[in-house]
Amino acid sequence: MFITLEKHDLKFIKPAKTSRGEYIEKPTYLLWITHENFKVCGEASPLSDLSIDGKVNFFEVLSPFEQKNLELSDLENLLEEWKMYPTLRFALFAAIEKAKTQLHQLKSNNTTTNQPNKFVDNAFTRSQAGLKINGLVWMNDIDSMYEEAITKINAGFSCIKIKVGALDFDSECRLIEKIRNEYNPFKIELRLDANGGFKPDEALLQIKELSRFDIHSLEQPIQAKQPEMMSEICAKSTIDIALDEELIGVFESHIPQLLKQISPKYIILKPTLLGGFDICDTWICQAEKYNIRWWSTSALEGNIGLADIAQWVSKYKLSMPQGLGTGSLFVKNFEQSTIVRGENIFYLSPKIPTN
Repeated sequence: MFITLEKHDLKFIKPAKTSRGEYIEKPTYLLWITHENFKVCGEASPLSDLSIDGKVNFFEVLSPFEQKNLELSDLENLLEEWKMYPTLRFALFAAIEKAKTQLHQLKSNNTTTNQPNKFVDNAFTRSQAGLKINGLVWMNDIDSMYEEAITKINAGFSCIKIKVGALDFDSECRLIEKIRNEYNPFKIELRLDANGGFKPDEALLQIKELSRFDIHSLEQPIQAKQPEMMSEICAKSTIDIALDEELIGVFESHIPQLLKQISPKYIILKPTLLGGFDICDTWICQAEKYNIRWWSTSALEGNIGLADIAQWVSKYKLSMPQGLGTGSLFVKNFEQSTIVRGENIFYLSPKIPTN
């Protein structure tokens, strides 16, 4: 088998704004594994301001291996070598899972499946069931955010996630209050995501103010890598805290220490930023030991990465909405493999993209 890489630039329909800034376009890469009988790929979709390998030249990383005929074991060995490149490793891991499925098909039926990007077989990937997701409200002016929230609610979403921390705090409170006055917590669950936008010395006061609105959870109130302060916020917060950016760059051996020290209510798993589904499985296993719950979100991947994350998530018995509704952000995307209907995302029979 051979591995190759190709680059695509995804342009946003409208700027995707967070408290860290906004995205106009972003690069993404397809890592291909080519066998004489099949061709599969995984998507490496780095975020320059978040991914550890966001500014790494992936073509240079891949170049020593591109002309080599590799066995499956060789590819699996690369997973260990590429732990310092989480985004690229995510793509490789997904591609390997698809290659394993194809190899199994060849061995058992002497034929390949007609769904080359499928590596999980269950009710979701057979398009018999959907996954519940939250409706995401991006940063914008307050009026536009309100209108987007109402549009999501009218579309059927019972869980709305609102990005906060970049605008005037009083205005953000009035926005949330307006929504909550119209929709009580039994009808609409509200999640907030600060993306590290609160100042450490103001965070608890702001959280106390926000708690008046029956908030389900608040993601990453302050910037990551301040474990003592984050631990204090988790202990004193009147809203359940979820860690997001805090997980990025944490070695597997350090996961128990971080979870025990900070003790959040939830963790948010972004497989692209964490390095692959196996590493996310480790986070889940460790979190369960501390009674910490989780959900997964996409991280501005194209349709291929989004569908892969949805496949992986579908293996778990889920109790909370996932954050997998970012497939319609781009002007031109890869072949659509999922579709959102109401507040659920469904899997479609994917077609492999062409070079």
